[in-house]
Amino acid sequence: MLVTGKDAIYSSPQAIEPFRFDQAVAEVFPDMIQRSVPGYATIVDTLGQLAGKYASKDSVIYDLGCSLGAASLAASRYVVAQDCKIMAVDNSQAMVERCILHTQAFKSKTPIDVVCDDLQNIEINNASVVMLNFTLQFIEPEQRQQIIEKIYRGLLPGGVLLISEKLKHQQAQIDDTLIALHHEFKRRNGYSELEISQKRSALEDVMRIETFEQHNQRLTSAGFKDVTLWFKCFNFASMLAIK
Repeated sequence: MLVTGKDAIYSSPQAIEPFRFDQAVAEVFPDMIQRSVPGYATIVDTLGQLAGKYASKDSVIYDLGCSLGAASLAASRYVVAQDCKIMAVDNSQAMVERCILHTQAFKSKTPIDVVCDDLQNIEINNASVVMLNFTLQFIEPEQRQQIIEKIYRGLLPGGVLLISEKLKHQQAQIDDTLIALHHEFKRRNGYSELEISQKRSALEDVMRIETFEQHNQRLTSAGFKDVTLWFKCFNFASMLAIK
């Protein structure tokens, strides 16, 4: 069984370094993500349902930026199309090592291959589903269009791209309100003011978020004709784009 701990990384005053998905984060990631992202369990389960709906026979499901494999495992539970496989990719060795242990603990008819690599190096071929679950926001903005276009080319007709992201709002007052609601969510999940402040500082230059309108423009420019926002809670959202 994969043992995970409680997130206390930012519980004491410290010199703040840019956030990294290192060993310390990997060890507490399930607790961190559940206490930090509103609706995370719903998002992951629905990603699995959508993968089950759109996966086609003899195709590949890609989970890019897979962390510990939650989205991959959700997909493996729902996919019924024959001879599919899931390719889970992450560039953090610490995450990948625990992801392998995590996915091996569950048995599924849909195999999961875990790869340690940068998603920019991964060729997308014969894909029926591609998942970017809170991944794109950690990639340099100038590289995002190229990545989305590569995914579009690698998707089969009728295939889907599933993106979850933290968003910002175009209007500052609304954006500030959503940020305040998110901080209150974290307080109610046991995070202190120090933890909230230090985590935000660590993420400041690492996680560069965009508006839904920016995401939609990028997706339609790549060729996706049908894009919808299927989940939103505060400033967290999930999108479905169909080729």
